[in-house]
Amino acid sequence: MDDSSGLKSDLAQIVRLALAEQTEDVRLFAARLVRKYRGTEPELAQQVDLFLRTKPHRTGAPLRKAVAPSSLEQALPVDDESRLSLLKEFRDLPDQEAPLLSPDLEETLGQLILERKQAERLVAAGLVPTRSAIFVGQPGVGKTLTARWLAAQLGVPLYVLDLTAVMSSLLGRSGSNLRTALDFAKQRPCVLLLDEIDAIAKRRSDDSDVGELKRLVTVILQEVDEWPAAGMLLAATNHPELIDPALWRRFDLVVEFKTPEPVAVKEAIKRFLGPDFALFARWVDILTFAFRGQSFSDIGREIQRFRRAVALGTAPDVDLIEEFIKARALSLDRQGRIDMAVLLAKQTRLSQHSISDITGVSRDTIRKYTTDGPAVVPKKRRREG
Repeated sequence: MDDSSGLKSDLAQIVRLALAEQTEDVRLFAARLVRKYRGTEPELAQQVDLFLRTKPHRTGAPLRKAVAPSSLEQALPVDDESRLSLLKEFRDLPDQEAPLLSPDLEETLGQLILERKQAERLVAAGLVPTRSAIFVGQPGVGKTLTARWLAAQLGVPLYVLDLTAVMSSLLGRSGSNLRTALDFAKQRPCVLLLDEIDAIAKRRSDDSDVGELKRLVTVILQEVDEWPAAGMLLAATNHPELIDPALWRRFDLVVEFKTPEPVAVKEAIKRFLGPDFALFARWVDILTFAFRGQSFSDIGREIQRFRRAVALGTAPDVDLIEEFIKARALSLDRQGRIDMAVLLAKQTRLSQHSISDITGVSRDTIRKYTTDGPAVVPKKRRREG
């Protein structure tokens, strides 16, 4: 099939989905088109990608119809010894702002939501929706926030397993607490998140663990296998290397949350600045560079600090940014500091002296990397006849 025929076929398919009002199917198909035509039709791919980013997900039907409160709204289970609740509950509205995610993550989560909203179609085909997934990534990349958003899109509550409450001082009580929490979640439409699962689901060969923890791993292995299709079981970990390999095989899906790319960092800065964006707009590219390698949580914390200082009048934006960049420069390697210095020289009115003081890069080096035009090459000495 040539390019023209392929485009016609794709156009017909997306029109068919749109006329059937299958919004989520349209989004998934459009995301595939972005990847498909990124190499051959970059302008088309870029425009479709822009449409996807500017048009938020529509709220759809819940995971399952709500059951009468009298039958499901029971008190959260507690530890008999400490009386602490074993679960944390979140009931977010479906129209809450979507978390900042990479295009690949957006597509993966869109697929999960679509499977739930069209579960009957899967069942008719002899299939079941994805029942379990494990979120992997460093702290602050948005694993828990994404779980909350996912539950909200499905119209069900999110329960987060509180491991501090599960781990009882009484021998055998931890396993009982875990089963109690899991049984509670299995009885109702919900999303259950086992946060920091590496704390209790370590490798069973780990000699540092007591027998109680090894029994907890066995409990979780059984539950993942038997989790009902009406609910969704999620787990999150910062240390995938610690988790029992057998557990990895049990989860239907592994979702990796990577350190934000520059485009996502820039978008995060704009979102966190909110109404103060105009004040800091000239610093956005500088901040995007300075925040590279940082999590969304780290970015949000610093941006909120800037905004509070400006609101209280304790420091102007210039002083705040210079102080922040100076601190960040300490963690950069030499080339990173040079790149930062060049960016400051080209995009701000700071003097080379100030930039040198902020980044630790000499003024000679700054001039060398910011000089416009070709480098001056010394002429060869004429050969004497």
